Amino acid sequence: MDRTILHIDCNKFYASVECLHRPEIRNKPVAVGGSEESRHGIILTKNEIAAAYGIKTGETLYKAREKCPDLIIVPPNFPLYMRFSEMAKKIYRDYSDYIEPFGLDENWVDVTGSAESGESIAVQIKERVKAELGITVSVGISWNKVFAKFGSDYKKPDAVTAINRENYRDIVWKSPCSDLLYVGPATTRKLNSYGIYTIGDLALSDINFLTSVFGKNGEILHNFANGEDCSLVRHESDEREIKSIGNSTTTPRDMVNDDDVKTVFTVLGESVARRMREQGLRGKTVTITLRDKNLYHFTRQGQMKAHTDVSSEIIDTAMKIFSENYKWANPLRSIGISVSGFDMDDAVQLDLSGSVEKRDKLEKIENAVDNIRKRFGNYAVQRASMLKDTVLSRFNPHDDHTIHPLGYFKEYKEI
Repeated sequence: MDRTILHIDCNKFYASVECLHRPEIRNKPVAVGGSEESRHGIILTKNEIAAAYGIKTGETLYKAREKCPDLIIVPPNFPLYMRFSEMAKKIYRDYSDYIEPFGLDENWVDVTGSAESGESIAVQIKERVKAELGITVSVGISWNKVFAKFGSDYKKPDAVTAINRENYRDIVWKSPCSDLLYVGPATTRKLNSYGIYTIGDLALSDINFLTSVFGKNGEILHNFANGEDCSLVRHESDEREIKSIGNSTTTPRDMVNDDDVKTVFTVLGESVARRMREQGLRGKTVTITLRDKNLYHFTRQGQMKAHTDVSSEIIDTAMKIFSENYKWANPLRSIGISVSGFDMDDAVQLDLSGSVEKRDKLEKIENAVDNIRKRFGNYAVQRASMLKDTVLSRFNPHDDHTIHPLGYFKEYKEI
């Protein structure tokens, strides 16, 4: 028996919530955008009125204003969006316990075996969200997660689309490759270069050829296009294993030397280490990400000598990786640190150098600092080096960090 899977997408979610809470802007072109002062000035989402001006998600606020001088831009309010996200999931729970988030505004819901049809449940959810929350959703229905996601994107806003075994060739296969989940611009260009333009072209391509071009991902592409995705919708009670903990930032000004980078890495490294201690984790692999002023970016990894949650060891390793891999061809615009390779075993390997004892003392100091910051605020205790350049160091990634739930195949990025 085929499964019945819904994909529910809250239409223009951030903007819809803002317009709901601000009646005075409800009938005007509205976008939610980042801060231009902190150089996060891009469009995160927009309402239907703004979309009619050709404003696109991801473009700069400057370009958006060129298209629509009367555009109203409001800053994001993630706690409010998370509250609405949870209220929406409360409605979904009336129909299933198998609910898997894909960002704040999207969820897969498995209603296989329900007494009512998938279409009936989808219409009920759509109407309830509109009546109870004041926003709209689009719902896709299919026997697999990929086609359900396609269905929710196919008609917007406030729509229900069923993709079944009778119609998928007429709907899905005639659509461009870029409409398939996880097929981004780079993959689309590569597929097009081989004469593969539609999802149907991809579905009918030789799997061995796709594997020769894309490796293992070629098989995944082929399966997606043919509706052969068998991944399960996770039960809400399923705990996700933490693979890495990280923070990144776009700085108020370009970083132009090693001292600038160390200042920012210190703030990021302290936040990452503190979040690891809160989770009871120690890691060994440090990954840094760099993006220069021309938006060229790359990632590099390195190993620490032992599993640790001590910030100084993380920061020193990040700087070592940085100095070995970046030669200052251009100033840097943003950087990030993450730690992975967590040791779930509490056993500690002693050595003759006394490094374990030293690490233990540093950990106790950092725990004491954590407690002070919890009571009196993040800036109650700071390293003296952070006072040299408060333009770069005066930010708080620990408290500002917002967790955006990500679902689906955690091992897949853009294919």
